[in-house]
Amino acid sequence: QWVYNILEKKAEADRIVHENPDPSNGFVLVPDLKWNQNQLEDLYLIALVHCRDIKSLRDLTAQHLPLLRNVLQEGKEAIVKRFGVPGSQLRIYLHYQPSYYHLHVHFTALGYDAPGSSVERAHLLADVIDNLAMDSMYYQKRALTFPLRADEPLFKKFQEAGKV
Repeated sequence: QWVYNILEKKAEADRIVHENPDPSNGFVLVPDLKWNQNQLEDLYLIALVHCRDIKSLRDLTAQHLPLLRNVLQEGKEAIVKRFGVPGSQLRIYLHYQPSYYHLHVHFTALGYDAPGSSVERAHLLADVIDNLAMDSMYYQKRALTFPLRADEPLFKKFQEAGKV
């Protein structure tokens, strides 16, 4: 609901850094709640896509390339304009598994070791775009490794199924 409240401007409208209102290829860029916006060393923003039927990386196909390219390009442009941090100094990625199932993209300062920015969970947006350009169904076919904590419900399901 937090995501929908932002997209509908019912919450955090004053925190929006950039918005592309297109319902298919647009998004809202907001500072992550973990970032206090006082220093750039731990810069952290989230792009929330307007399209509500894309839950995670697994749902992406080549039809989403215009959306993903918009997020990448416009997100970088908005961050350099607002905060003076160029795209070359950003880590731009998606989580798999995500912490919530509405497609969102993380923008963090390259030097910031943000939670979940490690290789097991983070998939660079530029790589996602390239993979989908090569094979529209890449993320439906590919095995994706991801970490789980022992106390997570999904881990318990894997244990019960004998997969751990």
